[in-house]
Amino acid sequence: MVHSTSPSKLLLAGAALVALGACNLSADEERALTGAAIGAGGAVILDGDPLVGAAAGAAAGALCDDAGVCK
Repeated sequence: MVHSTSPSKLLLAGAALVALGACNLSADEERALTGAAIGAGGAVILDGDPLVGAAAGAAAGALCDDAGVCK
């Protein structure tokens, strides 16, 4: 059975995974790569589009320190 996951759920799941997984990394590029991997994996688990998950995860990872989440 195939069902779709809303983009907002996918974005929220990706952001949560990035916040948990990428905070100990020092460079924006490292967090972006980690976020992309976690976001793509989360999308697969949630039956979403891995490219959308990777994009959301990369953005969240690169910007999490600027938002004050990862310090």
